[in-house]
Amino acid sequence: MQEGLNMEKEQLEKLGSFIAANKGKRKFSQSVDLSINFSGIDFSKQDNRLNLEVKLPNGRGKESKVLVFADDRNIASKAQQAGAKVLPGSEIATIANDKARQNELLEYEMLAQPSLMPMIAKQLGQFLGPRNKMPKPLIGDASSIIGGMGNSIYLRSKGKYLPTIHCVVGSEKMEPSQIAANIDEVVSTVAKKVGKQNIKSVYVKFTMSEPLKLV
Repeated sequence: MQEGLNMEKEQLEKLGSFIAANKGKRKFSQSVDLSINFSGIDFSKQDNRLNLEVKLPNGRGKESKVLVFADDRNIASKAQQAGAKVLPGSEIATIANDKARQNELLEYEMLAQPSLMPMIAKQLGQFLGPRNKMPKPLIGDASSIIGGMGNSIYLRSKGKYLPTIHCVVGSEKMEPSQIAANIDEVVSTVAKKVGKQNIKSVYVKFTMSEPLKLV
């Protein structure tokens, strides 16, 4: 293994066969999930924990639901044109007192007008923070930022800080070469953080399939 996985022909063929054998077996489009197992790293130590954003070169294979908190008319208009749901700042306190609406937020990737971030942190931070779902400040062109949100995944150490991490790297509708490029990007990004020598194994699986060992 080099800096990343950088799949060789044999691995690509193995992945292609695995995808062909498992796709279309369910009544829904399965996601393709990656598991990376580590050795020699204590993730209970703050400095070792992962908190990485990875932009997948071929996206996740499905549209992301995006929600934007905005009072600014220009931001709200551009967000709506880009397909995002928009909520004004006046809704934040209401959501903070409604458990059902709080849970609905978890279905979205969220952004917020920067001036609303303190209010969101105060009213919703206790709920969203532990779930790693706090909105990101919306700085820049709303259309391009929202359009690119389906390409990003987040790798975070959490829970009991076990030496493993899981993430989505695509869907069964994607070509094997696209999924392979996404996997390479994730493994490469992780290797830069923890060192390639600490990556023990890499597995890929569909939502409802047995895993395939790549490394």
